[in-house]
Amino acid sequence: MQILVISDIHANFTALDAVLADAGQIDAVWCLGDLVGYGPDPEVCVERIRQLPNMVCLLGNHDAAVLGKLDQEAFNHEANISVSWTRDQLSPASLDFLRGLRTRVETQNVTLSHGSPRNPIWEYLLDINTVLSNFSFFKTPICIVGHTHIPIIYTHNGNGTVDWSIPQPGVLTPIQGRAILNPGSVGQPRDRNPMAAYALYHPEENHWEARRVEYDIASVQKRISAAGLPFRHAARLMDGW
Repeated sequence: MQILVISDIHANFTALDAVLADAGQIDAVWCLGDLVGYGPDPEVCVERIRQLPNMVCLLGNHDAAVLGKLDQEAFNHEANISVSWTRDQLSPASLDFLRGLRTRVETQNVTLSHGSPRNPIWEYLLDINTVLSNFSFFKTPICIVGHTHIPIIYTHNGNGTVDWSIPQPGVLTPIQGRAILNPGSVGQPRDRNPMAAYALYHPEENHWEARRVEYDIASVQKRISAAGLPFRHAARLMDGW
C-alpha cells in the first residue's frame, strides 16, 4: 500500500498538480491541512483535493482563519490580506468542505495533525524541547504533522531524548520506534529548496519516502501578482522560504 502524504498546499495548484503527477499510483491520501492561504488558486485546489481517492484531510490554521474559526488578526499583515481575499474566492461547496474537516485523526496506527498533537491548529514543532514534550500527546507509534513547511523526521529514543534527521528525497527510510514525521510543504517550501515537497508512506513496511518535484514557479508568481496579493507571497516561492 502506498499513501500520499501532503501538507500546506497554500492555494498553489501548479505545485499540487506536479506532486500528484509525480506520485503516480497511490492507494490513499493524507492531507494535513492548509489547503488555502498565500497562493492564487484556493478554489481549484480545494476542488482537486475533494476528488482524491480514499482521502483523509485535516483543517489547518489558514483554513480555520478563512472560516472565521481562528482570529485572522493573529496572522501577519500579508497573510491577513490573503485570508480575506481567499474567503471571497471559495464557493459554498468548498467552504462546506473546509467546515467539515477535523483537526486531528488517528488512522492505521498513525496520528495525523496539522500543527502538533498537543495543539493541532497552531503549534510549530521547530525545536527539540517542544518536539519531546509532544510525544506525550499521542499514543500511536507515529505522528505526522505539517505547518512548519520543512521536511524532517524526529525519533524518540526512549531515554528522554529525540534525534532528528532531514530525509533524503527518493530514499526509503525505515521508521523505527516512535516518530514524528513532516512531509514539508507542497505549495510554499521553507527549507531553502523551492521544489514542492511531499512524502509517500508505506504502512506495511513502515517506510517513509520524502519526495521533491519541480514545478513552474514563474506561472504561480504571475497569478499571485494578477490577483493583487502581496508581492512577498510570490517572491518567496523562488527562494524556498
